[in-house]
Amino acid sequence: TWHLKKIPQIVSERTFSLDSPKFEAKTKLELNSVCGIECQRRLPVPSLSDVKDLLSYETIFENGTRTLTEVNVLGLVLDPAGNTTTQRSLRKKRQIYGTDSRFSIYDKRFMTNFPFNTAVKISTGCSGILISPKHVLTAAHCLHNGKDYVKGSKRLRVGLMKTKSRGDGRKRKGARRNGMPSFQWTRVKSTHIPKGWFKGVSGDIALDYDYAVLELKRPHKRKYMELGISPTIKMMPGSMIHFSGFDNDRSGHLVYRFCSISDESNDLFYQYCDAEPGSTGSGVYLRLKEPNKKKWKRKIIAVYSGHQWVDVNGEQQDYNVAVRITPLKYAQICFWIHGNDENCTQG
Repeated sequence: TWHLKKIPQIVSERTFSLDSPKFEAKTKLELNSVCGIECQRRLPVPSLSDVKDLLSYETIFENGTRTLTEVNVLGLVLDPAGNTTTQRSLRKKRQIYGTDSRFSIYDKRFMTNFPFNTAVKISTGCSGILISPKHVLTAAHCLHNGKDYVKGSKRLRVGLMKTKSRGDGRKRKGARRNGMPSFQWTRVKSTHIPKGWFKGVSGDIALDYDYAVLELKRPHKRKYMELGISPTIKMMPGSMIHFSGFDNDRSGHLVYRFCSISDESNDLFYQYCDAEPGSTGSGVYLRLKEPNKKKWKRKIIAVYSGHQWVDVNGEQQDYNVAVRITPLKYAQICFWIHGNDENCTQG
């Protein structure tokens, strides 16, 4: 069951103008030297001032101008347990683990209907998910490498899947028969990225803040997926998660997968869902029952950050990592969507 939780309030305090970025970073879909499981265990519990700093955010606009918004956080209860993780066995270094369990979605009826039609393609080579009539959730590193915005993010576009017209079908019979989606591309008006992504931890990139929200220039008029607070592994049916994206090795296909989570910290899920670059930024979702109702509902509980190499006991180990939507992140993303905290008191 989805359990309602009281959400801290994110309040905007001050907004500053910043210099326009260079947009010269290379898009990197695999990250090295990130703060992984061992590093997470050593991190101190952030103070309220740390949290305010990490959740302050940059907004970059279509014309290349940029602002920094400082925030205050009200009603926050800090977790004294810190960034605890559970032990697990190490795996081999590969992105497809054992039998490839991914499904390419070919049927247009599935592809253009909920929940699959909430998956979108980002023009920098990643995936994302619709979270409101005008907003898309994706991974921060699809747009920014921690120091500068990536090439191509200045004229960022989002591709929404559409059914081809008959004319397209006649011209490209092969593509239609192979279930290749076509896209309706929409310009992005503005992008929000939390400051925690820029700051990093001990000089490393902090995966905890690898998420971003894009505001589209015009509403998409499609069904979108609501946000949910990420439950612990024990509270998930079979510990199973689901997500769909546009993996590079299956060009043009929408690829769906589900798998169980192997490990978790306060902010991250570590799992071995089969995934290739291109699916980075996909919305990870669960299907749970609504409280006091018989209806089941899907909600986004994490953002797929991708296949990452992390330092474990001095060795490079690999994981497929997803950033959990905690009450704090829920409050921030909800604030970005609505522009106030009135609609974000419970999640």
